[in-house]
Amino acid sequence: MPKAVVLGGYGLIGSTCMRALANAGFEVVGVGRSRQAAMAAAPFADWVIRDIPTITTDEWRALLTGVDVVVNASGALQDGARDDLEAIHVTMISRLVEAAAGRPVRIVQISAAGVSKSASTAFFRTKARGDEILSSGAEDWIILRPTLVLSPDAYGGTALLRAAAALPLVLPRILPDAQVQTVNVGDVASAVVTAVRGEVPSGTVADLTEHEARSFPELLTKVRRWQGWAPAVFHPAIPALLVSALGKGADLLGHLGWRSPLRTTALRALGDGIRGDPATWERAGGAPCQSLEQTLANLTTTRQERLFARAYLGLPLAIGTLAVFWFLSGLVTLLEPSRAISVLEERAISGWFSGATVYGGALADLALGLAILWRRWTKPAALGMLALSGAYLVGSLVVAPDLWADPLGPMVKVFPGMALAVLVWLLMEDR
Repeated sequence: MPKAVVLGGYGLIGSTCMRALANAGFEVVGVGRSRQAAMAAAPFADWVIRDIPTITTDEWRALLTGVDVVVNASGALQDGARDDLEAIHVTMISRLVEAAAGRPVRIVQISAAGVSKSASTAFFRTKARGDEILSSGAEDWIILRPTLVLSPDAYGGTALLRAAAALPLVLPRILPDAQVQTVNVGDVASAVVTAVRGEVPSGTVADLTEHEARSFPELLTKVRRWQGWAPAVFHPAIPALLVSALGKGADLLGHLGWRSPLRTTALRALGDGIRGDPATWERAGGAPCQSLEQTLANLTTTRQERLFARAYLGLPLAIGTLAVFWFLSGLVTLLEPSRAISVLEERAISGWFSGATVYGGALADLALGLAILWRRWTKPAALGMLALSGAYLVGSLVVAPDLWADPLGPMVKVFPGMALAVLVWLLMEDR
């Protein structure tokens, strides 16, 4: 049985390639850094759990023993807390090519349509450099360059596309001049299988895409119709200045571990247009890719699809609300701690204990409000908010039960915040 190694095997494209290769009779080994994501994506496969850019040339040589094909579906959109474009797109390819020298291994690189060393984004520039290293140094290689990939799974740009199309009553006109072509993730996986079987010649560099292009607003309209929502009532034009501000804000969040599809790289790529030429792939013997209409017709839209789209919009709102609420709660207390301390002292609580409780609670509030903004700590922070809220409720019953009868309902209002924290904890899944 031939053996295939898929880098980034639990990603949007990689997971589909894993299944397609397994169905085509390959022994499949995935490589990725998250065991949890790996098991969720392809529990049938063997996995090497490693951060791919850190694998050395000697380790690649060991990993390639007995391997017939390497499919590189790994990559990152933009530098951030968890990603280094130079490391994943350039250095890793260089080490892989060096390790594969003299071995009968075909390397299939999944790049991106529009890559160029003079491109406007570091993503496309580093992808182009990786492609060049592969094409000039490897002995048996194929480079596939998909346009905007549509999939039953929702992640990154495909998730944002679904969410933007699902806005209640509104369908924004954003990047109206951008022309976009799409490709079904199944067509990408089929192309990979075709490539690894040797049905297209080594040295092929081909875009994977449908033939037709359309504007980005038109794409949003078609996705909204596919989701089953009523036509939008309002179509506000989003100014370029606001789009730029959103991108810069998303870039800042990237340093906190958030891989937002609104980062400047994605917006600039969309603004430049996502275009490809299917002719090279078809001349090489590859099957034509489905049109957008065919892709949407073959993707099942369900209640789960619609719920996800709306939840994707609600999650950042919930996180932001909790961050502001908890941070301001702690800050207000620290600005005037005497008022909070007096509430406890009036109920015969000793001064030192009252002070420690007030200052400790305020600092904990501040810490949780900040921690929930850091991707790595969002779920623990949500649990911390639940625990601290519970402690406040129990403490109030013991020390100040009269607060529960206060007409302004200060204790009752804790429960909506707890519910919001539960919602964040439940919805926080990376893949």
